[in-house]
Amino acid sequence: MSLPRVGVSACLLGEEVRYDGGHKRSSALTGIVGVEWVAVCPEVEVGMGVPREPVALIAGRMVSSKSGTDHTDAMNRFAAERIAALGALDGYVLKSRSPSCGLVDVPGGPDGSGLFAAVLRRLRPDLPIVEESALDEDRQRRAFLDAVAAHFRSR
Repeated sequence: MSLPRVGVSACLLGEEVRYDGGHKRSSALTGIVGVEWVAVCPEVEVGMGVPREPVALIAGRMVSSKSGTDHTDAMNRFAAERIAALGALDGYVLKSRSPSCGLVDVPGGPDGSGLFAAVLRRLRPDLPIVEESALDEDRQRRAFLDAVAAHFRSR
């Protein structure tokens, strides 16, 4: 029997992929069972490496904070290709405030989102998407998981 497939920012599962070599394991995710997690780290997968210079979004451009290297075009190309390659998904959990994965309130981001999140939203408008910070509240976690289950049943 297959399970709903849910994309997730890899750092939230405890993978040490952040710019400083750390992770942001989310306790809200550890209690969720009955889904197949599909881990993605856009910054590592686009070739930035670990550790790496931190990046910021400046007027919608993803720029390394020290060298000034612009990763925008590479990230946008990667995001479109990676999202297509993920195949069927029933939901996605993104890392809040990330210049790649943040969904809302990302300074300098397109429509307030990180670059990967903006492409995900554009290419998969029907997909239930949430930031990990929203899953800390039981009501929001249940609503997200209900939406994931409904999406799974519909495909």
